[in-house]
Amino acid sequence: MAAQPVGGQKPFHVVSPVLESLPLSKAVGTKVFMKLENVQPSGSFKIRGIGHLCQDAARKGCRHFVCSSGGNAGLAAAYAAKQLGLPITVVVPSSSGPIAVRKLEELGAKVEVYGKVWDDANSRAQELVKTEGWVSIHPFDHPLVWEGHASLVRELKDSLEAKPSAVVVAVGGGGLLAGVVAGLHQVGWQDVPIIAAETQGAHSFHEALKAGRLVTLPDITSVAKCLGAKTVAARALECARECRVISQVVEDTEAVRAVERFLDDERMLVQPACGAALAVLYSGRLQRLQSEGRLPAPLASVVVVVCGGSNIHMAQLRALKSQLGME
Repeated sequence: MAAQPVGGQKPFHVVSPVLESLPLSKAVGTKVFMKLENVQPSGSFKIRGIGHLCQDAARKGCRHFVCSSGGNAGLAAAYAAKQLGLPITVVVPSSSGPIAVRKLEELGAKVEVYGKVWDDANSRAQELVKTEGWVSIHPFDHPLVWEGHASLVRELKDSLEAKPSAVVVAVGGGGLLAGVVAGLHQVGWQDVPIIAAETQGAHSFHEALKAGRLVTLPDITSVAKCLGAKTVAARALECARECRVISQVVEDTEAVRAVERFLDDERMLVQPACGAALAVLYSGRLQRLQSEGRLPAPLASVVVVVCGGSNIHMAQLRALKSQLGME
């Protein structure tokens, strides 16, 4: 079941496949299902929530969308804007790189490069939306975004024969986490533990959980730029009180190694942000959580959200490995 149509319009996302991964199952020692969000029209799960928000804004008379993005949220918003026939300005930080800019322009977006990290780009986007009729499409912190992302879990319920023992997701700003929690509540799976994966240097959710309040990182130092929100959404912390959320922080090298291994195993290239979730499975962390009594043993099955990401190609993967001294 997809997100509910807005104003009678079909959602922009597709029902993504759920496939068992034999290599990941072998690595974890239990059945692992992949929710393949990398096959979405914009290349990532972002189209679910952002498409939903854009449709709602268009119905209410929006004349111009503005989105701040590390890449994938902007691509989702640009895709939705094109489908709706509305103009869009996407503000990206310099860390997003030329691929993201080119892809956004190909979708018809006007692109503005501003600042070093997403937080800088977002401050510029807030200035732009002061123009009458222009509407901010936040990449992760909006109830309609979470509502759209919740469709992912409803699809899981339709695809799986039984409730999974855990769901593994990557956390950047917390929009996907909020959507997954909403979805788990909708299908009656709120007791399923969520493993929230971040990379060191973009681990604002982990720091917030530890402190019991929102924490702003001094800078984003991780290569997983799409996880680069210096402060997570307040809703992400609320989610940790509503469901069992276990935070796991992986090193950049582990995330990039997981990207490479996943490419070999499943013939799919994803971004390091997605590699953070995959690294939790490849690195033995789930088994460690079981031995610590934080996860049940045995696990019946695990779902990993392969969140995708368009801002990656082989030359960039090689450059990341070189940058991290992995060659």
